[in-house]
Amino acid sequence: MKGLIAKPVNPVQKRFNEICEEGGGPGGGPTRGKVLALLETAGKQMNVEAFEVATSNLARLCDANPWHVCYAIAVCWGHLARLDDRFIDAASALMSEWDDDLLREAKMFPLERGVDVIEDTLRAGHIMFEKVRLPAALPDTLEGLRKAQHRWLGRVLAPDRPRYMGAWNATAMFMVALFARPELAHSMKSAIVQLPPSGAMVNALTYLHRAKHITRPPEGSLLDDAAFEPGVLAVNNGLFEDVRAGLDDWSLIDVHSGLYVLGTKEPGAATWIEP
Repeated sequence: MKGLIAKPVNPVQKRFNEICEEGGGPGGGPTRGKVLALLETAGKQMNVEAFEVATSNLARLCDANPWHVCYAIAVCWGHLARLDDRFIDAASALMSEWDDDLLREAKMFPLERGVDVIEDTLRAGHIMFEKVRLPAALPDTLEGLRKAQHRWLGRVLAPDRPRYMGAWNATAMFMVALFARPELAHSMKSAIVQLPPSGAMVNALTYLHRAKHITRPPEGSLLDDAAFEPGVLAVNNGLFEDVRAGLDDWSLIDVHSGLYVLGTKEPGAATWIEP
């Protein structure tokens, strides 16, 4: 099978194309064992840095609302703003009190999509935090985190959902909360906490479907800021579980990060990961 990624941007994608060309799998495509091993390695390597970012920022901003810090980090991980302590400080503070000076500070860290996406995302988060009461501390059980997410998503589904509360912005904060609790993240083998279903994950799942490694294609948009669709969340998280079922020694957060590396279109993302 010809390599499925037309323009690979990192070593993992290049290796995936090589595995496709080696064949030996369903329909002459890549073998499942090699693909899963590649995803496992990529996800676990990516997560070394992710755990450090989450835990160090929560420790650094120990007096702040931890959910606000998680939301700010999620904005960066969604490639909506540059990951910088000054952005995380300003964005976290904006979640509790809207302030023009803090907004100007946060907008100093744009990426290619510009400053408007930063303001829209932060304003949506501020509105949500005004409407939803979450536990004072990040839960230390998966069930506790699930309940907090259920409360949050219930408000996302309300008719007055903030305009920029799409698939990524509605879910990524809870992924960061998992990274802030490494042992909890390592223990998550099923989608009890729903992970972001869009963006790079749609690309990666599409590749796996074309390789006949999952039984159905993903749903939803490639854009992280698209409208929130709860059906997409359920379908794609179910596919994350299907991928994880191929190996025992990894968590769903490893799967998610491995899929991100496989599906990203950002040339500067994950270039340091060795397959």
